[in-house]
Amino acid sequence: MEVRGKAKRNMGSGIYLIVDPAMDESILMNKLNLCLSEKLAAVQIWDNFKVNQNIIDLINKICEQCHAKNIPVLINNRWELLNNSLLDGVHFDDIPKDYTSIVGSVIHPFISGITCNNDLTHVEWARRNKLDYISFCSIFPSQTANSCEIVDFKTIHKASKNYGLPIYLAGGIKPENIHRLDGLKYTGIAVVSGIMSSDAPNESIKKYAHKLNNI
Repeated sequence: MEVRGKAKRNMGSGIYLIVDPAMDESILMNKLNLCLSEKLAAVQIWDNFKVNQNIIDLINKICEQCHAKNIPVLINNRWELLNNSLLDGVHFDDIPKDYTSIVGSVIHPFISGITCNNDLTHVEWARRNKLDYISFCSIFPSQTANSCEIVDFKTIHKASKNYGLPIYLAGGIKPENIHRLDGLKYTGIAVVSGIMSSDAPNESIKKYAHKLNNI
């Protein structure tokens, strides 16, 4: 495995898939394989590992599948895993204590993003520290984003107008309510259960993609 000096992958537009590593591994990998038959912006591994799980082994299996399609893989919060795995980046749920030190500690360029809410402090911090993207959560009520407040669309308008960062939207987004986002400028949507809970996740992606063809 070679990570030192590797090139930084780019995130695309559309669907930013979040996967749960606590899912049965064979089911997870089979569903991911189906998902990768469709276009994805990126894949994020949620920081929800099982006790005694071989974390690096699973991360690298996911990365190998995604990298075959040139899709970047990010880890939720645990940036220290960037140095000993094939991961491409990290998504922070909150502002880390010493981001400058983190950047200096990682041995290769990496993608970075952060969850934002109605307080633009996180957005301002992301721009100041040159993060690659921001993600607003939660857009609609959601079981998987139940710790997030509902984001006012005015906040998203301000961020897109004043900060110039790629914006992903997360939380409760379904094919049947995507039309409610039509007035917003955004790069893509982050989805967890709406895809991975399906027996045919690739078909779920198609349903989302059909509604996203205007971004």
